[in-house]
Amino acid sequence: MTELPTDPGACVVGVDFGTLSGRAVVVRVRDGAELGSAVHEYRHGVLDDVLPRTGRALPPDWALQVPADYVEVLRTAVPEAVRVSGVDSDRIIGIGTDFTACTMVPVTADGTPLCELPEFAEEPHAYVKLWRHHAAQPQADRINELARQRGESWLPRYGGLISSEWEFAKGLELLEGAPAVYAATAHWVEAADWIVWQLTGSYTRNACTAGYKGIHQDGAYPDREFLAALNPGFAGFVEDKLAHPLSALGDRAGGLSEQAAAWTGLRQGIAVSVGNVDAHVTAPAAQAVEPGQMVAIMGTSTCHVMNGSVLRSVPGMCGVVDGGIVPGLWGYEAGQSGVGDIFAWFTRTHVPPEYHERARDRGISVHELLTELAAAQAVGEHGLIALDWHSGNRSVLVDHELSGVVVGQTLATRPEDVYRALLEATAFGTKTIIDTFAEAGVPVTELVIAGGLLRNELLMRIYADVTGLPLSVIGSAQGPALGSALHAAVAAGAYPDIRAAAAAMGSVRRGVYQPDPANVEVYQQLYREYRDLHDYFGRGANEVMHRLRAHRRAALERKG
Repeated sequence: MTELPTDPGACVVGVDFGTLSGRAVVVRVRDGAELGSAVHEYRHGVLDDVLPRTGRALPPDWALQVPADYVEVLRTAVPEAVRVSGVDSDRIIGIGTDFTACTMVPVTADGTPLCELPEFAEEPHAYVKLWRHHAAQPQADRINELARQRGESWLPRYGGLISSEWEFAKGLELLEGAPAVYAATAHWVEAADWIVWQLTGSYTRNACTAGYKGIHQDGAYPDREFLAALNPGFAGFVEDKLAHPLSALGDRAGGLSEQAAAWTGLRQGIAVSVGNVDAHVTAPAAQAVEPGQMVAIMGTSTCHVMNGSVLRSVPGMCGVVDGGIVPGLWGYEAGQSGVGDIFAWFTRTHVPPEYHERARDRGISVHELLTELAAAQAVGEHGLIALDWHSGNRSVLVDHELSGVVVGQTLATRPEDVYRALLEATAFGTKTIIDTFAEAGVPVTELVIAGGLLRNELLMRIYADVTGLPLSVIGSAQGPALGSALHAAVAAGAYPDIRAAAAAMGSVRRGVYQPDPANVEVYQQLYREYRDLHDYFGRGANEVMHRLRAHRRAALERKG
């Protein structure tokens, strides 16, 4: 213990770097009270249409970001959160961060992103590749096929499939799509580690992303022979671009640098915790540190994390890592690559103007209007089943060439019908994940919800009814930022480990939403329909989605 016993008002800062914005929160160490927060929207958002520097259209399935936007979060959101809290910066003893993953930054030896160099400013491959950049699916397919052929021991740790979102697929895409950028890349860095580098002035690599996104298992990465078989130029990827000593979660990465202190207004030298992933930091914030407690962090996408006491191979999981969430347990991860994004896409592109006008007249959002109308329906009343694959499927199929489907539409189908069907589809997707874990011998006993979508009560009731599980709800509106703050407290020495910090600073409301037995019965029937469609389109019976993707790419290439 360091400063906590002599300063009961000691605080830490947690910063959550999401898909569209960064959020900072000031948290009191002794009890987890959140005293102030601030949000900064990324100026460039997600680059998935054109590269602003050139105006050149980006290919399908690309998603880039500008790293300078992340630094602006440190410059703006952190000092504003401290100002709102009223806490003297001298009482802040540490700062922790979390990030989306797998979000990758190609950098020079000193950490400069290649997109900031004049020679690469107009090269899309030099920018940050966001987690939802899915253009590396062909590379992922080759990695998976070769790993199966060779019987690689690490493949079962990822449910039998490596995702196009992860470090190796994106790295191979970089080599093959922009050899000059690949050659100039001194470090292929997770954004979770790059932001800590900006805070401390030194590079540390966190064990969480290395394990879940970087195929680091049992102390090793895929070997040079495997990489060379993918592409001879890829043989040195690990030692040349990726390998770096790993740091444990909750460890001190270093002290806050003079430059970062000037950005944030915090004291130079305070503890900076090792980088982490947004989902994984949320589990202790929700006091979900025991086996069987699955946390679903629901936002633009959903990430499912849980601890287990045994090692099992779960088909289609994103990974299992020893101590990946808390020490002493196996940390499991799965996820859905589109959830809130799907709802937003639908309201933006498929809801007629009169609905938007009705919402404006009542002073509510169109989401709230559609939710209200959908809530008035009985289960099954709309006569629809949807597949939630508008951004591909992360778990359990691990195929980002899949696409969304709505079955049952007629000329009488209304926007609220489709909206509810999409809400239900994401719940069916989560149930598919839960059932797959249970069948593999890793049962889920409690579902804890975190993230922005927990504010939608209809969605929460649907999830309880579809899964048949009671839903607990994190006590914080900003779970990842709170989780980062917990890790900062551990790094500062205020608590001996993350379990102790979770007990003192975490927050959860147990069993807030209970399954309705009548609804559960109907949803079980609808879920069977969902699974029939899921397996038909997703397990090879009909490859139409893959063929349509190929047609789209060919048409765009012909168009120039």
